[in-house]
Amino acid sequence: MRPGDVADEGPYARAGGRLPGDPVPDPGLGDNMVLPPSAGPERRRRTAYGRTLVRLLPVLLIVIAVLYDILTPRYFTAGPLYTAAPLVAAPVYSRRGTALTGVAVVAAVIGLQLSKGVIHYVDSLTELITIATVAALAVLVNAFVRRTDERLVSVREIAEAAQRAVLPEPTERIGGFEIAARYEAAQADAFIGGDLYAVQDSARGVRLIVGDVRGKGMGAVAAVAVVIGAFREAAEQETTLEAVAQRLERALAREGTRREGLDAFEGFTTAVLAELPHGDGVVRIVNRGHPPPLLLYADGTLLPLPARESALPLGMGELGVWPDRADEVDFPGGATLLLYTDGLSEARDDRGEFYEPHQRLAGRVFRHPAELLDTLAEDVRRHSGGGMADDMALLAVRRP
Repeated sequence: MRPGDVADEGPYARAGGRLPGDPVPDPGLGDNMVLPPSAGPERRRRTAYGRTLVRLLPVLLIVIAVLYDILTPRYFTAGPLYTAAPLVAAPVYSRRGTALTGVAVVAAVIGLQLSKGVIHYVDSLTELITIATVAALAVLVNAFVRRTDERLVSVREIAEAAQRAVLPEPTERIGGFEIAARYEAAQADAFIGGDLYAVQDSARGVRLIVGDVRGKGMGAVAAVAVVIGAFREAAEQETTLEAVAQRLERALAREGTRREGLDAFEGFTTAVLAELPHGDGVVRIVNRGHPPPLLLYADGTLLPLPARESALPLGMGELGVWPDRADEVDFPGGATLLLYTDGLSEARDDRGEFYEPHQRLAGRVFRHPAELLDTLAEDVRRHSGGGMADDMALLAVRRP
């Protein structure tokens, strides 16, 4: 357990998520291997090389089989290579490409058998029939793969639409502040997770939240929807940030009464709320068991903002009741406030060492919040070797 964090292991572990905007496979290519646009250039390059090799493999198999038949005596056969070519093409090529691969294989075998004068032999005829049968089966396999991919694409589109509705990306400028948000999924095929962020302009300033819901799957996304919905309403209506936090506490308490099993007793959300009053160079923060935000000044100075008083996460009000108290810090022009979930601070390298964002960012200057998040996402991916164990939500706001 790290200072200011809440355990997120064992029963509290949750699956990764996937954001709208991630690419989906082309059903015509039967390619299920997808990478988000944020994947590192080296990883994307390796993946591109691998895909190119797989697409060339059927052609290479045919060429090697033909050369083998030409250069070896008659009683040597390249039948296994001929049958492998259309089977490899089935999940990779389109239906037409798979059929053409099968036709090319059968034509090559017939041509070689005719040139050697062995097409009338029983073993040669048996080999030809076997290869033709496998080629026909490869076309059927391709059709099945295409239908499966189309269903997968449909499921992804529905999941992405749901994620976009629950977790919309904020505009680049709100209330005079520059805003950037980012969601990094730990698992490429897990669409929905429990990390959340939201930005809401109000009469009392721009209000922000970044949080992490305990749980996974639809239970987690339901809690995310409750938290974000309650936050947007409370941010508009409540006069103080402390009142917003209490409103979220009550919303999660009501949600807990509708849940069953472990979630009914152990559901909670770590969250940090921030308020940027219009015209005042300050930021007010309420932290409910969440990693502390970071304040990056225009000269590269970095200031962690831990809570002065520890507080339990939202949804755990039954264990203790106390008034929320917002901490207030100067927020001058050119400074950037960074809020994040523990997917960032708990990313480990191959030696098991945690990623330390305050150490990595100290002394660095970023012209825009989006530049900060791009750099941070790439750096943590490099630190963890490209394989993150948890989702990561990032939200940065800069006072111009």
